[in-house]
Amino acid sequence: MALKARLDLRQSQSLVMTPQLQQAIKLLQFNNIELSNFIDSELLENPLLERADPGQTFAETGDGAVGNGDQGIDSRTSDDFADREDRFGTDRLTSSETMSTGDSSPLDCAPDALYNGEGEITPDGAPVAGNHDYSSPYSGGTGGGGSGEDLPGLEQTLADKATLRQSLDDQLNIAFADAISRMIGSYLIDMLDENGYVAGPLEEVAEALECEMSDVLRVLAVMQGFEPVGIFARDLAQCLELQLRELNRFDPAMAALLANLDLLARREFDRLRRICGVDTDDLSDMISEIRTLDPRPGRTADGEPATPVIPDVLMRAAGSGNWHLELNSDALPRVLVNEDYAVKIGQGLRNREERSFLSEKLQNANWLVKALHQRATTIMKVASEIVRQQDGFFNYGVSHLRPLILRDIAEAIGMHESTVSRVTNGKFMATPRGVYELKYFFTTAISSADGGDAHSSESVRHRIKSLIDGEDPKKILSDDKLVELLQKEGIDIARRTVAKYREAMRIPSSVQRRREKKSRVS
Repeated sequence: MALKARLDLRQSQSLVMTPQLQQAIKLLQFNNIELSNFIDSELLENPLLERADPGQTFAETGDGAVGNGDQGIDSRTSDDFADREDRFGTDRLTSSETMSTGDSSPLDCAPDALYNGEGEITPDGAPVAGNHDYSSPYSGGTGGGGSGEDLPGLEQTLADKATLRQSLDDQLNIAFADAISRMIGSYLIDMLDENGYVAGPLEEVAEALECEMSDVLRVLAVMQGFEPVGIFARDLAQCLELQLRELNRFDPAMAALLANLDLLARREFDRLRRICGVDTDDLSDMISEIRTLDPRPGRTADGEPATPVIPDVLMRAAGSGNWHLELNSDALPRVLVNEDYAVKIGQGLRNREERSFLSEKLQNANWLVKALHQRATTIMKVASEIVRQQDGFFNYGVSHLRPLILRDIAEAIGMHESTVSRVTNGKFMATPRGVYELKYFFTTAISSADGGDAHSSESVRHRIKSLIDGEDPKKILSDDKLVELLQKEGIDIARRTVAKYREAMRIPSSVQRRREKKSRVS
């Protein structure tokens, strides 16, 4: 069969992800920290973008009232976002309005008026009388006036936060004067795991450094007194022992308790009382003391401080059963397009490459502003619909949380499920009942035993915890009994589901709870 070339003309339609659409999707799924970092990078790359003042944010007009009925978002919520001079949301920054010339400002001084070091200002900067040496570490040399530009910035004068390794090295240099002990100590610091324990056998230290085992044990014993207390322990029991010794609370009874931590984990309090030789009150006090200790001193000392959650949506009661929603200005950075600057530099362009560069940057800037506006309105739409459908939760608590899936919100606001998923991931809402991630309000449904409305899995978990918290110490509720009680309340649930929810809430089994509550009673 002979092969020959030919030309075919075909016409088809397909969906294409343009770079602008990809950017809009990426912005939608960013949380507030990722969004802030992305905008910072765009401000560095695009000279036509500028950050707005802190008071000029989407949250100024992004508010609405949500109620039980057909009330929706206030019409100003979406319209005021686009209250700008063009359809791309471009705000103009006029340089003549923000900058003043030297002649018009009454606070400007003559450029030759310099500080003379004697509390006076002279036209030529010369001292009034006498010879003066104005040299200083911050003056940049000798002369009548040290320039403020030579002074270090505030951020250059701040001390860096010392890491755990730096702190241990400093303590090591103070504790030991000889080089051998410092070498052993440095090797032990390298052996610390993330919890602050010495991982690995100590024989490896003596073999690697070709030193005596007694020297390794001697150095380790000293380093176990370093800060934070409990560092350089060999295991959990020794870590707790070091902290108890520091508090002067380590006695034979506590030593017996630390030697049987496995019994404490299984809540076998009767055996622990016999082993430790104490009564119920003393054992309870000992366990309370252990709970105040830090089982991971290394992670606490070198860990980053917890970053507080910044809610994207703020919610408060508006009266008459309605809720007022607004976007949080701290979570929605706003950028502006400086068109005057674009016009100014556009007048001096000489070739096609420069004009193409300016056009591309202006287009990207306009699209970014439009994408941020679209992101804000989408978050408000999704949050408002969630509040509408979960109104019972906000009024009466978690027991009235209804089952909800992404498709329910997507159909109500006319968007795709993937869009709702991106909006709810990593976004938080501050409500009168606390700060919740938007994902929290989406729970699976558990069918009703009497054929009524389905129950939310989160409300069922809450009900299981309530039943266990209120159980009689003499009549501990088993999983089968919990299933029976829930079915009487109209919740059709299997025993394995109850066990799964109980374990997820870290509630011990009925056998362990019976041992614990029996020991408390006795």
